[in-house]
This record gives sequence, structure tokens and C-alpha cells, in this order.
Amino acid sequence: MIYIKNNMAVCLALAVLLAVPSAFARSDGTDPLTGRPAIIEDNADTIKRRTGVGDPVAGKEKSRLCQGCHGEDGNSTDELIPKLAGQYAKYIAKQLRNYQAGVRSHQIMNAMAAAISDEELSDISSYFANQAKMKGDGSTTNEQGKNIFLKGNISKMVMACVDCHGVSGKGLTPDIPMFPVIGGQHKAYLLKQLIDFKQDDRVNSPNAIMNRIVRSLSNADLEALAEYISGL
Repeated sequence: MIYIKNNMAVCLALAVLLAVPSAFARSDGTDPLTGRPAIIEDNADTIKRRTGVGDPVAGKEKSRLCQGCHGEDGNSTDELIPKLAGQYAKYIAKQLRNYQAGVRSHQIMNAMAAAISDEELSDISSYFANQAKMKGDGSTTNEQGKNIFLKGNISKMVMACVDCHGVSGKGLTPDIPMFPVIGGQHKAYLLKQLIDFKQDDRVNSPNAIMNRIVRSLSNADLEALAEYISGL
């Protein structure tokens, strides 16, 4: 048995957060009922569910300023600017509200979020969510990152990323938007977020679960993980 001093809060947080996702995927990334890879394919139903209640058509025009950095279809070209293509609308909206409230800090995003109304944010989020999901270049040969993503590291109390983000990093189900689409995201952006979580410079994941998970990983682990995920 692994013993970590004062680990009760960590264990409780993991138990609560895994209660829902574990019903959809096992740590090896397969569906528990069929044994097949738990990969969400884009279809009319899943796109509608992740798009939410906003109007993606209106959101296209309202997001013109956003497109200048994040790309017309949500696929940014700057490695430090996140892709938004196919991201859950509720997740995008939450991040903007966190910037607005100062929970997340970024010189440009805090200013951008300050003046966005609820209706504008709903439509903008829906527009980006309505796009085809972000994709990597298929270079998923980093074995170190792959092992952490698919299996975690029990000796460090690190759960597998696949349990919450899905075998392809494209999410488990559109009905659980708290765990974002990360497969195919830029490596540089992923790495920065992981380091920010590790250093507690970013603390807005559910119950700060990301901070707890990555704290025991080395910077080399985080870089390997970011490289693997970016290729999905």
C-alpha cells in the first residue's frame, strides 16, 4: 500500500472526479462494455451536444476578433495560442469567465473577456465548438508520454490522463465538458499549462485536480506528455 502523508483530500478528490468518467472508459482507454477504444467520433448528435445552446452561425461573426489569434476555424498557428476547434462550448465559456473574474491571468485574455456579454460568449463558444475537432500530426511515438497518458504512474499517485480526456484526448463524452479536448493541441501551449498547474500558477481545474496530478511529475515527464498529446 502506498502511503502519502495527508493524502486524504487527494484520494477523495480523485474518487469523486473518477466516479463519472470511469463509467465511460478504463485506464487502458477502452470502453468497459465493448472493450473497443473509447473514441468519440464527430457526428450530428455529438457536435450538437458539445456546441450547446448558443448560435454558432451568429458566433462566427461575433468571434471575428477572437479569430485573429485563434484562427478562423479555431486552429491557431501560434504554438502558444490554444486551438479552440471542437472544444466543448461550456469549457470555452468557463475559461472566459475565469479570465473575466481574474481566476486565470493573461494580459490579453483578461482584457478581452471583460466586455463579453453572456449572449456573445454563448454564441462565440458554440461557433468554435461546432468546428471539427483539433488534430495533431500523428506523431505519437513518445513512449514516455504515451505511458503516462494511458497508464499514469501509481508510484507517484498519478492517474492516467485517458481516464478523463479519452483515449485520443478528444474527450469521453460531450456531456462531461469539465474535462477538455486536449488531443492535437499545440505542444508548447500544453507544456505551459502543465507547468502552470504544477507551480500553482493556474488553479481552475475542478477541485484543483490537475495541480494534484502533475505536482509529482518531473519537467521531463511533462514535456514528454505534451509531445505525445499534441500528436493525437
